[in-house]
Amino acid sequence: MHPVLDDLITLLQLERIEDNIFRGESRDIGSAQVFGGQVLGQALSAAQHTVDNRVVHSLHAYFLRRGDMEAPIVYEVDRARDGGSFSSRRVVAIQHGRPILNLAASFQTPEPGLEHQASMPEVPGPDDCDDILEVQSELVQKMPQAMRRHMADKRAFEIRPVVQQRQPGVVNKNVWIKTVDALPDSHTLHRNLLAYASDYELLGAATLAHDLDFVDDGLIMASLDHALWFHRELRIDEWLLYSIDSPNASGARGFARGQFFNQAGELLASTAQEGLMRVVDNPNSKRSDPKLQG
Repeated sequence: MHPVLDDLITLLQLERIEDNIFRGESRDIGSAQVFGGQVLGQALSAAQHTVDNRVVHSLHAYFLRRGDMEAPIVYEVDRARDGGSFSSRRVVAIQHGRPILNLAASFQTPEPGLEHQASMPEVPGPDDCDDILEVQSELVQKMPQAMRRHMADKRAFEIRPVVQQRQPGVVNKNVWIKTVDALPDSHTLHRNLLAYASDYELLGAATLAHDLDFVDDGLIMASLDHALWFHRELRIDEWLLYSIDSPNASGARGFARGQFFNQAGELLASTAQEGLMRVVDNPNSKRSDPKLQG
């Protein structure tokens, strides 16, 4: 397996300290704080370690503080409920004695039922799209050097944006994504990695209507919360279309939502996020990537 992907899988597995307490490390992706998707994926992993024979179908999280990459993160799991079909878990991620993330997740015993879904957007396939480093070369050049190096050499995911012209009022984008190598057959692993990857690209859609990018001077962005629903079995080592739109921005907050489709057009998961999106005249404070934890 590709060493960067193997390292990410190890990162999400966590060390068990007690029955309901786990510890995780962090990886530097060139940002000033821990990547929010990492904390999200690790918190989900902690919850999964306390559930048997049930599959996560939804999670809701709040980012409370920036994560420190130099310190371990402790995850405390509350086994809130185990019912006949569903299990609920609450997770608190802690650093330096303070919570940095709260997460609630629900797990279900798989069962059949009624089905319908939204249609997949008609866009070019991944074979007709170029890597993000080529498509967004000007944006990549504006990134901090450490982040550019990570994008070039240390990615666990292939990312191919669907090229579209920016237009006033257009607040949607589509991105093909998959892991850089094949993965074992484990629904837990694939869902953990989707949780991690769902924090890529999402909040950035809220800037499209304003002709801004997260690297622009005067724009301060940080994720505030994150929700994710798993609808069907998925493989993240096969190309998935991440279709994102932003129906609203107001009160210095942007809101974005996304859908993951496989190439057969099946809707596999949906996600939503709200984040700080503040424009300032003289940005002296730390500016955050919209993909990073606030």
